[in-house]
Amino acid sequence: MLTIDVKNINNEVVGKVELKPEIFDVPVNETLIWEAIKHFLACKRAGTHSAKARGEVKGSTKKPWRQKGTGRARAGDRRSPLWRHGGTVFGPRPRSYAYSFPKKKKRAAMKCALSDRYKNEELFVVNELNLESHKTKEFAKILANFGIQRKLLVVDNGENRNLDLSTRNIPGVKYVNVDGLNIYDVVNYNKIMFSQKAIEKVQEVLSK
Repeated sequence: MLTIDVKNINNEVVGKVELKPEIFDVPVNETLIWEAIKHFLACKRAGTHSAKARGEVKGSTKKPWRQKGTGRARAGDRRSPLWRHGGTVFGPRPRSYAYSFPKKKKRAAMKCALSDRYKNEELFVVNELNLESHKTKEFAKILANFGIQRKLLVVDNGENRNLDLSTRNIPGVKYVNVDGLNIYDVVNYNKIMFSQKAIEKVQEVLSK
C-alpha cells in the first residue's frame, strides 16, 4: 500500500494517509492524457465566432450597372464577396465544439496524471487548510513554509472562502473545490496541495 506524509500548514509531519495503487501507481499514458486535455479544452470553447454572409452585410441589392456594354466585369450587387465590404464566403458560424468522451478514459487519464505527480514528488497532503483570515499574507506564509515558488494547485473538500480569497491574488496559485478538479489543472500546475479530506474524496470517486 502506498503512503504519503500528512503535514500541517507549518510543513510538519503529523501523520500519514494511504494511497490506492490503482490510482497513484499506474503507468503514465501520455496519449490518453493528451486526449483528455483536448476534450476538456474543446468543451470550454465558447464557439461564438461569426462572420456575415452576403445576405447579412449592409448594402443595396440593386445591380450597380447594366450587364453588357460598359466594358466592366458583370456584377449583381454590392454585397458580393468579391467586393470590399462584401459578405464572407464560408465564414465561421456559431457552433459548439463539445464532443462526447468516455467516462472510463477520462478517469484513467486523471489516474495517470495523479500518478505522475506522486512519482515526481509534486503532490502534498495537508491535514487541513482552515485559515484564520482571508488576507493574502495568510496563504503566503504557507507557501514560504513549504518553499513553493512555482505554480501551485490547491484542492480542498467543500467551500473554503478564506482559502479562496487568500489565494486569489497570488500569481501562479489556483484554488479549486475537489468537485471541480480537472485533468487540465492537474497537468498545468507544477505542484498540487490536497487537504486530507480532498485526497480521500478523490480516491473515493476514482475507485468507482
